[in-house]
Amino acid sequence: MPESELYRSPFVTRWASREMLRIWSDAHRVRLWRSLWIALAEAQRELGLDVPEEAIQQMRARRDDVDLEAAERIERQLRHDVMAQVRLYGEQCPAARRIIHLGATSCFVTDNADLMLIRGSLRLLVRPLVTACRGLADFARRHKATACLAYTHFQPAQLTTLGKRACLWLQDFIGDLQGIADLADEVPLLGVKGATGTQASFLALFGGDAARVERLERMVAEKMGFRQVFPVTGQTYPRRFDYRVLTALAGLGISAHKMAADVRLLAGLKEVEEPFGEAQVGSSAMAYKRNPMRCERMAALSRFLISNVQNAAFTAADQWLERTLDDSANRRLSLSEGFLAADSIAHIAANVSCGLVVNERVVAARVRAELPFMATENILMEAVKAGGDRQVLHERIRQHSMAAAQRVKQEGAENDLLERIRRDEAFAAVRGRLDELMRPEAFVGRAPQQVEQYLSGHVEPVLARLGEGETGARELRV
Repeated sequence: MPESELYRSPFVTRWASREMLRIWSDAHRVRLWRSLWIALAEAQRELGLDVPEEAIQQMRARRDDVDLEAAERIERQLRHDVMAQVRLYGEQCPAARRIIHLGATSCFVTDNADLMLIRGSLRLLVRPLVTACRGLADFARRHKATACLAYTHFQPAQLTTLGKRACLWLQDFIGDLQGIADLADEVPLLGVKGATGTQASFLALFGGDAARVERLERMVAEKMGFRQVFPVTGQTYPRRFDYRVLTALAGLGISAHKMAADVRLLAGLKEVEEPFGEAQVGSSAMAYKRNPMRCERMAALSRFLISNVQNAAFTAADQWLERTLDDSANRRLSLSEGFLAADSIAHIAANVSCGLVVNERVVAARVRAELPFMATENILMEAVKAGGDRQVLHERIRQHSMAAAQRVKQEGAENDLLERIRRDEAFAAVRGRLDELMRPEAFVGRAPQQVEQYLSGHVEPVLARLGEGETGARELRV
């Protein structure tokens, strides 16, 4: 049957980056297993066990000679993926055959490798997230004083600025970026724990010398580039750690979904849009449409990622005593696809953040349409300062507002509230100041200053610590 007739994950064909797909590939996983076997053999030799130097040399030489098809043939006989790889590696390295996997259980390679995959994936996520944050920071600074309507309940409320709104998205992503970067530095290794976590097999190998067993674990961790190991485990590392990891990824999904939903709403208002290619087709039927497909995809994948946390929660809750194998199949899906989804989302977020389009005339027109209503309180206060009766003026403004609102809603006409007030003799004392009182910048509060303070005081230090990110926003594959 040709490959085109078989299902392939859309993460492979459409969404995830090649770098993240490589990390979770079978070949890379097996190379990590072999690196762990090499580290174990090296440490055992250095601590006095009978491990020939030739064995280690052969293992190093054949580490990358991964034959997945041969391993699959062996696994069909043994029904055990790790033992299939042990046998194949032994056939490739005859001098090492008798010592490969010495004292270890399957989780020595599977769990330690999973933690290495998690650490590598977390580190890989940092770069597109830095790019997304830099894109939003640049946008926020560029539009720190661009007045726009702010909404509560998706109803016009007061004014804010586009830059301030972008800072709301940015604050979420900065939190995700810091959390993911810090978590990557905190990932521990399972270590060398044995079948039930007691290290009994290794204690037997070293004739009851507990100090050498402790040194063995430290040496293996150091050889694999880890500063710490889980202090106590059963056969596996605590599955609560997977929950912690997928929760961090779900946080990214929450942030991305919020931004994606906001951009989609603003696109519907024609105020702000995601990037749109010159030859891009928005709709198969309606050629004029500019559907926000990037943000729609980001929202869709974010829902998948958020829901994936439940897998880790149920798995962690259902661990039996020192271990149970019913977590294996679930984790092969939840960890790999969780990171592939997070990777896809991070790259979409970077692409959108670095390419947001503002239709400033539309933004300004919407401000002008609603600002007269919002300005009435200021007009009222200035008229009272000029000697007017607050209660009388309030009633006149109420009547004018209701009439103008009816004109807008029932007749589809422009908002003429300001002209109604201008013609009303009750407001004669402030008539010459009405245009001044209607300046949008007078209604955005401290938004421009908040943007500058947030970017300089919070965002730039984080980005300076975590690097430059990618050069521009990567083009999406599809």
